[in-house]
Parts: sequence; C-alpha cells; structure tokens
Amino acid sequence: MKTVFKIDGMSCQHCVMAVKKEIQKLDVQNLEVKVGEASVEFDEKKVSEEKIKQAIVEAGYIVVS
Repeated sequence: MKTVFKIDGMSCQHCVMAVKKEIQKLDVQNLEVKVGEASVEFDEKKVSEEKIKQAIVEAGYIVVS
C-alpha cells in the first residue's frame, strides 16, 4: 500500500531528516519525505497507517491527513 501523509510544522531539511529517521524505524518498503509530506509504501500486514502517523508525531510534527 502507498499513502501520502500531509504533515504540518515542517519547514526545513532538518525537519525532513527527523521525520525520515522516525519512519525508517518501521518496516516500510519505500519512503520519500519532503517538507510538508511523506510518501510511504508499506505492507499493511507488517505496519499500520496509525504506526506511521505515530512516528511522525514522535518526530515532533502534526499529521493533517
């Protein structure tokens, strides 16, 4: 499954790296993070959307969709 998460509060490359670092701790297949969003491809049997959202929150940002 591939999902794009809109993220509020990101403004720079440091923000991108912080989000990427948290999501990479999960079992995701493909990850692309840029200011304001993260495109994540993952196996729903291994990781849920909620876990990905929680990783973004743990990095200090707000998921808006």
